[in-house]
Amino acid sequence: MAEITDSQLQAIITAAIVSKDRAYCPYSHFRVGAAILCEDGSIYSGCNVENASHGLSVCAERVAIFKAVSEGYRKFKAMAVACDTMGEQASCGACRQFFVEFGTDWDLYIVRQNRTWKKVPVLDLLPMHFGPSSLQEERVKLE
Repeated sequence: MAEITDSQLQAIITAAIVSKDRAYCPYSHFRVGAAILCEDGSIYSGCNVENASHGLSVCAERVAIFKAVSEGYRKFKAMAVACDTMGEQASCGACRQFFVEFGTDWDLYIVRQNRTWKKVPVLDLLPMHFGPSSLQEERVKLE
């Protein structure tokens, strides 16, 4: 796993909490903020953005990844995710699949209300995942 410093961890936690306050969630009222730490130390944050056509809503985690990727980043060290629940709320399945698209050797920090956190390796979030390497596996020859 990619190691991060305490100051980097505190920076992504703060960015996730700040982003949570920007969430657009008039339907669920479930605010989420996320911040991703890129390999070079850059940080990109995002919040959830809902839509009346619910299927078009986008989670905070994916918004943060979209922003990082749109700036040319593909390698990540960690992500912090914050929401308003009192306990630990892990990312949805779609976000987990998105995480493994960019590798499994980085960590998710689930941030509680008191700024404490639980560290979870991305690989543990989606075991037996389908990722880019799955498309390179040998296949049955069709005739």
